[in-house]
Amino acid sequence: MNQEKSEKKYIKLIDKYKELSGENIPVKKASGIEKEHVLWGLFITVISFTLSILILFASTSIFKTISPPFALLVVLGIIFIGVLFDVIGMAVTAADETPFHSMASKKKKGARESINLLRNAPRVSSFCNDVIGDICSVVSGAAGTAIVYKLFADNANVSLLEILIGALTAAFTVGGKAFAKNIGINNANYIVYKVGRIIAVFSGKGTHNKKCRKKRLS
Repeated sequence: MNQEKSEKKYIKLIDKYKELSGENIPVKKASGIEKEHVLWGLFITVISFTLSILILFASTSIFKTISPPFALLVVLGIIFIGVLFDVIGMAVTAADETPFHSMASKKKKGARESINLLRNAPRVSSFCNDVIGDICSVVSGAAGTAIVYKLFADNANVSLLEILIGALTAAFTVGGKAFAKNIGINNANYIVYKVGRIIAVFSGKGTHNKKCRKKRLS
């Protein structure tokens, strides 16, 4: 009797599993790798390679001529740039597009640019986080090593100092990025709008709108 009951329970569990596995899951399955994604990946690879060479060449040339304390400030500046772009990359993925449409209808400066950023969120996030953020991390590490060798080239403990400086650089970078994620998520719309306004200024749309307003008033 007990064996029959256990067998029936087992059969019921199998039937339940079949029902669940055959059930339509309300989650949209993404399409496979498209040609556009491959081209974007290759483009980002080339851009990353080019920027890395330029930034590393510029930073090593600068570190040869400036004093170590100022070089340390430059390293901190590079870390800050990486963290700043991480904030933007995170904000773009977390922001809501809806409020920007009402702002665009009221012709708020930077609203259209903010919508463009959000509509291209994967690419903007990839460029900010993966290209600029990661390059700054690599450059700051290399710069820290260059500072150690410049200061302690004749010291027997140069390898230990190199490890310590590298660990501190990594700690500041990772800690800054962790801090950046919270800021980017909690202030996503505000950050995207500020970036949109900056883009509007550099694109010249802001000055064009001002000229149009002046013509209307006159």
